[in-house]
Amino acid sequence: MQIDPAATAWLLVSTAMVLLMTPGLAIFYGGMVRSSGVLNMIMMSFIAIPVVTVTWVIAGYSLAFGPDAGGGLIGGLQHIGLSGIDLDAVRSNVPELLFVTFQLAFAILTAALVSGAIADRAKFSSWVLFVAAWTLLVYSPVAHWVWGPGGWLSSFGALDYAGGLVVEIVSGASALALALVLGPRIGFKSEAMRPHNLPFVLLGVGLLWFGWFGFNAGSAFAVDGKAAVIFLNTLLAGCLGMLGWLAVERFRDGHPTTFGAASGVVAGLVAITPSCGFVSPLGAIVVGIAAGVVCSFAIGWKFKAGYDDSLDVVGVHFVGGVVGTFLIGLLAAEMVSGGPQGLFYGGGITQLGKQTLAIAVVAVFAFAVSFALAKIIDMAVGFRVTREDELSGIDFT
Repeated sequence: MQIDPAATAWLLVSTAMVLLMTPGLAIFYGGMVRSSGVLNMIMMSFIAIPVVTVTWVIAGYSLAFGPDAGGGLIGGLQHIGLSGIDLDAVRSNVPELLFVTFQLAFAILTAALVSGAIADRAKFSSWVLFVAAWTLLVYSPVAHWVWGPGGWLSSFGALDYAGGLVVEIVSGASALALALVLGPRIGFKSEAMRPHNLPFVLLGVGLLWFGWFGFNAGSAFAVDGKAAVIFLNTLLAGCLGMLGWLAVERFRDGHPTTFGAASGVVAGLVAITPSCGFVSPLGAIVVGIAAGVVCSFAIGWKFKAGYDDSLDVVGVHFVGGVVGTFLIGLLAAEMVSGGPQGLFYGGGITQLGKQTLAIAVVAVFAFAVSFALAKIIDMAVGFRVTREDELSGIDFT
C-alpha cells in the first residue's frame, strides 16, 4: 500500500486537533469543579499526556494494534517499544508512525475523561499509577477488540467508527468504578457543588468541539466525501445535543442554563462519535437530540443511586456512548456506511443485536478491571486524600 499524501496531511492536522482536546478537557473540567480544586483537576488531565504516551510507546500500541495473539482478545508483542515499525511502514494508507500517534491521542483523552468522576478527592500519585496500568489492562484490550487486526468484536460485526465503545463507554464505565471505590465527596447531596467558572466551561467545550472534528473526520483516514459527511454529522450532533438538553431544562426546570448548553454539546458529540461514519445527516440530527435529552435526565441518577460521579462522566460519556452505539443498529444507512444497515433502513434487528452485545461486554469488562485496579491501588498506597486535606482544599495540599 502506498502513502496517500493528502490523507497523511489531514491526519497530521487531525492528530494535533485530538491532542488539543485533552487541554480543552482540562479547562472544561477545571471550570466545573469548586475553586479549591481547579489546579489539581487540570493536572489530572495534563498528566495523562506523558503517562499514556510512555505507556503506549512501550507496550500499549502493540497490545492494541499489533497482530492478534489469539482469539481476537489482545495484540501480540511484535511492536513492543515500536519495534518493527520503520519510517516506510504504512497503515491505512498513512505512515504507521502517524497512525500510532493518532491512536495515542485517543488513548490520552480517554484516560483524562475518567478523572472527572473523582474530582476533589483523589491522590495525584495514585491517579498516575492507575492511568499507566489502566492503559495497558483496559484501554488497549478493548481497542484491539474493536479496531485491532483480528479483534473479536470487529470480526463479530459490532460497529464503532471513532470511539463510542473504545472511548466513551470505556471511560464512563471506568469512571463509575473509581467513583464507587473512592466514595462520595464530603458534603455530597447536602452541599451545592456548582461549577466555579462557567466561562472556563464554555472555553473548554469550544476546544473540545474543535478537536472533535479531527477525532471523527480524521478517523476516515482519507480526504473524500466520507470525511465530509462525518464532519457535517459532528457539527449537527453537537448542535442538536445542545438544543435537546436546553429543551429539557426549559420544560423541566422552567429555564435553560449556560451549563446545560455546554453539557448538551458534549452529549451530542459523544453520541455521534461511534455513529458518525454510519448515519446520514438526518440520522445525526436524531442521534444528537436523543443524546441531549437522555443525558440531561441521566445525570440525576447519581443522586438516586448514591454514587458521586463528580463531573457526570457516567451521565454524559457512558450514557451518550450507549445512545450513539445503540442507534447505529437503528439508523445505519448504506449510502454512508457502505454496507451495514439499521433496522429503520431495512436491515432488520441483526445489527441492533450486535451493538447491544458489544455495549454490554465492553461496559462490564471496563468496569470490572477498573474496579479491581482501583481497589489494589487503594489497598497498597491509598487512593483518596485524607478528610482534613479534602476539607482544606485539594489544591492547597
